[in-house]
Amino acid sequence: MTRLVRHVMAEEPRTLGPDMTASDAAGLMANYDIGVVPIVEDDGTLAGLVTDRDLVVRVLARGSDPREMPLREIATSKSVETISPDETLEEARQRMAEARVKRLMVTREGKLLGVVSLGDVAQSLSSTRAVGDTVRDITESPATTEVAANGPDEGTPERVLEERGDTDGGS
Repeated sequence: MTRLVRHVMAEEPRTLGPDMTASDAAGLMANYDIGVVPIVEDDGTLAGLVTDRDLVVRVLARGSDPREMPLREIATSKSVETISPDETLEEARQRMAEARVKRLMVTREGKLLGVVSLGDVAQSLSSTRAVGDTVRDITESPATTEVAANGPDEGTPERVLEERGDTDGGS
């Protein structure tokens, strides 16, 4: 029997609206031990998603106040990977590998129905090799992102440099 996305997806995921704040998303993630929050409009239409990494990179690293930052300003909305509940788990695994994502938003006619994760797929597929290949594809850095580091990353706060004993910028 071919297993479909709808058989393993997490139904009724915890969601927030676009006017809620980064602080609200962080609280929801902490309370439910999740790493992504789908952002939905009042009618249930998927507007985007916010990950724990988004909170760090798009809010905290920029010094923004998470209590004042609306999710609509930090949510990934243009490249959200979706899948139909009627597609197979193998199709979900392939889409995750191609898009280099660990989760797909399950939608029908733009409405969010659930979330399927690589873990959900891994537990249900019989090919552990295929799942392992997908994990490798998702986690490998493409060669174009290799950067030589001669000091702290750009934007490193002074207090971190001071803690490292590197207040002169690494020279």
